Amino acid sequence: MIRFPRTAGALALAAALSLPLSLAATASTAQAAPSVPAPSVLPAADAGTEAATRLRLPAPTGPYAVGRTTLPLTDRSRPDPWVPAAKARELMVDMYYPARRGTGTPARYATTEEARLLLKEAGLEGVVDPETLSGTAVHSRTDARPAAGKHPLLVLSPGFGASRYSLTSLAEDLAGRGYVVAAVDHAYESVGTAFPGGRTLTCAACEKVHGTKDGPRYATQGRAKDVAFVLDRLTGRHPAWRYAHLIDRKRIGMAGHSLGGASAASAMAGDRRIRAGVNMDGSFGDPIPANGLDGRPFLMLGADDEIHRPGGKDRTWDLAWSRLDGWKRWLTVEGADHYTFSDAPAIGDQLGFPFPGVSATAPQSALPGKRAIGITRAYVSAFFDLHLRHIPQPLLDGPTEDNPEVKFNDPERVSAGRDR
Repeated sequence: MIRFPRTAGALALAAALSLPLSLAATASTAQAAPSVPAPSVLPAADAGTEAATRLRLPAPTGPYAVGRTTLPLTDRSRPDPWVPAAKARELMVDMYYPARRGTGTPARYATTEEARLLLKEAGLEGVVDPETLSGTAVHSRTDARPAAGKHPLLVLSPGFGASRYSLTSLAEDLAGRGYVVAAVDHAYESVGTAFPGGRTLTCAACEKVHGTKDGPRYATQGRAKDVAFVLDRLTGRHPAWRYAHLIDRKRIGMAGHSLGGASAASAMAGDRRIRAGVNMDGSFGDPIPANGLDGRPFLMLGADDEIHRPGGKDRTWDLAWSRLDGWKRWLTVEGADHYTFSDAPAIGDQLGFPFPGVSATAPQSALPGKRAIGITRAYVSAFFDLHLRHIPQPLLDGPTEDNPEVKFNDPERVSAGRDR
C-alpha cells in the first residue's frame, strides 16, 4: 500500500512538496480529492520581490555548520532496472557532513530545471516560479571544510517520485548534530533529477510501478541494491568521496520517507552493515523477512490515521511489527499527513497552500510546518543517537508532555480490544 497519487502530475507534486493539488492514494484504494482553495500566484524572486517570496528551510539545531558535496555514482555491474538501454545504474548522492563555520559557498535547494519539471507535472506553471522553488534558502554550504573526527553515516532515501532534495531539512539537521548523511537520488524514480552532462532524468519508473501488484516490491528491492552500492563506494578501500575519512564504518543507519522508508528495511535485510533503520510513513512493499532483522533496531514513524494505526488499512505495518525482532517502536503523529515527514510542511506553509488529508474524509494536516519538521527531526535523531551513539533517549521511552501529538502504539493491546 505505497501511496501513489492518481496521475503523473499529482505524483510529482505530492511526492516532492505535498502542495494542495495532490492527494495520496494507496496502490489498492482510489480516493476522491478534497476541495481546496486555489493558491495565489507568486512572482519570480527578483531584486524587488526576493524578500517577500524567498522560501527558507528551518535552521539545523546541532552545534556544527553543515557542508555538502554532490557525488554522482555509477554501478556498471547492473543495467538500470527501469531503462535497460542505459546499461548502468546511476545515482546522485548529496553528502552532508559536520563542517567548519565560515567555509564553503551557499548550496542550492534544487536546479531550476528540477523545479520546473515538478511544477509542470503538478499543473502549477504560472503559479509558482521555478526560481522561487529552486532558490529555497538552505543551510548547507558546498565544499565546506569538514570538522575533525569520525561520525556515524546515515543514508536517506526519498519517496517514490520525489528527489533527494525533498529531505533536505532532515539531512541538514542530522549533519548539524554530527552525522555524515548520504541523501540518494535513484535514477528514473523522480519527476526530475539532474545528472552529469546536462541531463535531467525523469520518472520512467512511475508508470511501471503505479497500480501494479509487484511494482512496489521490485522498486524497494532495487533501492536496497542501490544503497549497498553506495555503502561500497563510501566505505571501501578506494572511496569515491574525498571526505570518506569522516565516516565511522561501524556505525551506519538508514532512514527514508514513503518507499524510501520501506527500502530501509529491505536494505537492512540484505546488508548487515546497516545497524538501525527508520521508515517514515511508507508501506513495506517488500515484507520484512519472517526471521526478522537479526535483532537490529527499527522505528516505524507515521501519520496517526486510518492507514498506519495498528489494524489500519496498510496491513504491512502490522506484519512488519510482528516480525521485527529487536528494539522497536511504532509511533504515529496526530495531525500529520503522508508528507509531514519531508520538506513539504515548511515549504507549503510559506507558500500559503493548505495540505490535503490522506483520504477524502480525513482532516487537513493540523501541524504547522515548523512543528512538523521539529517532530520529525527530534524522533529520527533520538533514534540514531540511541542506537548508533548509545546515548540514552527518554524521548523514546513513552509519551511526553512536550510532544502530545506523538502516540506510542501497542498493537497487542489494540488487537485484544484494549485501545490505549
